[in-house]
Amino acid sequence: MSDKATDDIGMGKFISLILRHKPETVDISLNEHGWADVSELIAGIRKSGRYIDIAMLERIVAENNKQRYSFNDDCTKIRANQGHSIPVDIELPAANPPDVLYHGTATRFLDSIREKGILRQNRQYVHLSSDIKTALDVGKRHGKAVVLPINAKKMAEDGYVFYLSVNRVWLCGDIAWKYVKENEIINQGK
Repeated sequence: MSDKATDDIGMGKFISLILRHKPETVDISLNEHGWADVSELIAGIRKSGRYIDIAMLERIVAENNKQRYSFNDDCTKIRANQGHSIPVDIELPAANPPDVLYHGTATRFLDSIREKGILRQNRQYVHLSSDIKTALDVGKRHGKAVVLPINAKKMAEDGYVFYLSVNRVWLCGDIAWKYVKENEIINQGK
């Protein structure tokens, strides 16, 4: 991997921390919809002792494999597309989910999930994917992966509201275990 790519990945993670969790890290604030002023973000990152310029920021937004960030129409503001632990309204319209969505986690969390359900934890929403591979990749980040198929159709019928983020992540509130399709769990940890 080139130094530029390595630098972009590290900076992308730092930007994720700022725009999703801790804008105060670089002494900026987000508006109620999660937008940060691009000039203030760049200045704040530079004050923290890291190098960034507008070209690097544009490259990170365009090339991030998870499409975590978006610019507004005139590229003066930037925000994370989802995954916030701080209260923001990223203005997502409600969306009708497919019949089944997938949640990737680690096998070590299964007992807790069976007991309490899939919880948002410190995020605003539970994150779901429309494909098994993405859910499996998410689960692997936490240990031995397990993919939980979720009966999204039944959840929607029961009044759950779903949102689809700009980067195609499905979002919803806490999920009770009864919506997990137990007979279809994909357990990579066995």
